[in-house]
Amino acid sequence: MTFVTARLRAYLARTPTRLALRQAPSLSAAQTLNRYTLRTMATKVEKTEDEWRAVLSREQFRVLREKGTERANTGAYDKLFDEGVYSCAGCGAPLYESKTKFNSGCGWPAYYEGLPNAINRHVDKSWGMERIEITCAACGGHLGHVFKGEKYDTPTDERHCVNSISLTFRDKDGVEKPQDAVDDGVWSRVKRMVGSVL
Repeated sequence: MTFVTARLRAYLARTPTRLALRQAPSLSAAQTLNRYTLRTMATKVEKTEDEWRAVLSREQFRVLREKGTERANTGAYDKLFDEGVYSCAGCGAPLYESKTKFNSGCGWPAYYEGLPNAINRHVDKSWGMERIEITCAACGGHLGHVFKGEKYDTPTDERHCVNSISLTFRDKDGVEKPQDAVDDGVWSRVKRMVGSVL
């Protein structure tokens, strides 16, 4: 069983997201979870604004539900390149494998492709331009935008520019790395400076 198969199967069994494997046990884990046939087949997650506010932080709500954007170079997962899986912070649906992540230098985590059927694309005409917005297929949470043709050395020539606050991360051993536990060196210096002022 591959890393993706074993870890995702175990993780998804504990989250609101359900795979075809749980609904159709006749499928083997390899058939259901290999890289090309992984289908989130996520149960649609529908909550009221009050229910979302109860489970999300204020900043997560602003980004995921109100289509906000976190400031560049402030997200915890921008410089994290550990092996694992990135999931939606709203509903837990898996979105990206770490092997599709690359350093774009844009200030937000960048991926060249999401897991099959995990991400929806919508035309976004806000801010006087046309972009492609990406959202979680399970809960509709705003993730960020996709940019094409930027000539990055990736297989798809796409950059999924994703807000860190929209994500959670589990490493190859299935251990969640909360955003406040990720330290790129900058955050520890900022915390020391702020702590000394308070």
